[in-house]
Amino acid sequence: MTRKGILFVMSGPSGVGKGTIKKAVLSRINGIKSSVSVTTRTPRAGEIDTQDYFFIKEQDFAQMVQNDELLEWAQVYSHHYGTPRSFVSENIEKGHDVLLEIDIQGAMQVKEKQPEGVFIFIAPPGRNELAARLGARGKDSRESIKERLDAVNWEMEHLKYYDYTVVNDKLEDAVTKVLSIITAERCKVKYIKDFEVI
Repeated sequence: MTRKGILFVMSGPSGVGKGTIKKAVLSRINGIKSSVSVTTRTPRAGEIDTQDYFFIKEQDFAQMVQNDELLEWAQVYSHHYGTPRSFVSENIEKGHDVLLEIDIQGAMQVKEKQPEGVFIFIAPPGRNELAARLGARGKDSRESIKERLDAVNWEMEHLKYYDYTVVNDKLEDAVTKVLSIITAERCKVKYIKDFEVI
């Protein structure tokens, strides 16, 4: 039996733990590839070019947009982010699942272009907990944290456009739920390309 690849799109507010969940999911399930985004921001401590992101200049990003090389792109907190179209389409065609971990603006663009994708919203347990997480990770300035918290209400309004929601209250529970979603989707008949009875 062979099946079509599935596009899984995971997003949610900044600091909700999307990256941590993604790493845990990828380490526990086979046959799914993570798309590496392009960004114009500078690398944070410990981030590796081509592994965490493709770090590129603004003019190179603009060229990719002009050439329609991005499945989605957005300006988030003064920087540009995007998903290379070729990686996603090539893997889906080969029957590989692809996991995108992107912001909500980007997820809405992908939903417009590829509504057959599976959209998972990672939600915070509450605003105060999200503020504490953003402060604790030590990656953002006070101004950046305020900017991110100001966007939460707008981001939460988009929950209705997703197929699933997972509250990241306890990391292990959130990871288990995302793994369950992937497993259940893989069992759906609509993804079967051909089935041979032995």
